[in-house]
Amino acid sequence: MASTMETHLRTARDAGRKLLVPYLTGGLGPWTEHLRAMADAGADAVEVGIPFSDPAMDGPVIQAASEQALRGGTNPGSIFADLRGVDAGVPLVAMTYYNLVFHMGDARFAGEMVDAGFSGMILPDVPPEEQGPWRAAADPAGIDTVLLAGPITPDDRLRVVCEQSRGYVYGVNLMGITGERSSVGEASAVLARRLKAVTDKPVLMGFGVSTPEQAVEVAAAADGVIVGTAVVRRILEGESPEQLHAYIASLRAALDAG
Repeated sequence: MASTMETHLRTARDAGRKLLVPYLTGGLGPWTEHLRAMADAGADAVEVGIPFSDPAMDGPVIQAASEQALRGGTNPGSIFADLRGVDAGVPLVAMTYYNLVFHMGDARFAGEMVDAGFSGMILPDVPPEEQGPWRAAADPAGIDTVLLAGPITPDDRLRVVCEQSRGYVYGVNLMGITGERSSVGEASAVLARRLKAVTDKPVLMGFGVSTPEQAVEVAAAADGVIVGTAVVRRILEGESPEQLHAYIASLRAALDAG
């Protein structure tokens, strides 16, 4: 049975819409205003990074954002508190590292996520085989756990990832850490086609997407795109919610035009 988030994304996709999921770092600047602005500009869901001191998967821009947020006192509890009473109108997906979940406890973390309005979770440092304790808490709470697949993920592993992922499948365009790239290359299309061949769940491609042209290119073989570093860089540079709205709206317009 499809979850609420998956149903939301499937419905949009099946109506012919390419999905747009931006990422921002929780606790960085007026972040809930930025979140609302992105949702209003046409995001189909928003990923919220919960800062961690040792983000192994994140590139320098998102690391810098996490460090700034942490210096300002951001922690999981403050993220959850900030979101209570915020109705973005689209599903929210947390992205963080398991150390924070383990410290609070799986059941409590999942419960706090639900209370804060989250629909999904990405734990990039926990492979499917080790997600038992988290999934035992998250699944009954209605939190979708989104799994990642990369360009060198073998076919048998790809099927496991797609079967166990909930909400959508996160395709990683490039090997390495997050960050903007001048070109995302053919590897993205190849992986998107491999994923689409084994699952009907929404397939979203991320890593390296920053311009409207890249968003259109990457979305062509997939169901949509995830845009993170380009968003976070703009927030670090002091862009207002209105400026961020304009950027996301430019991506939305390009995707709609095809």
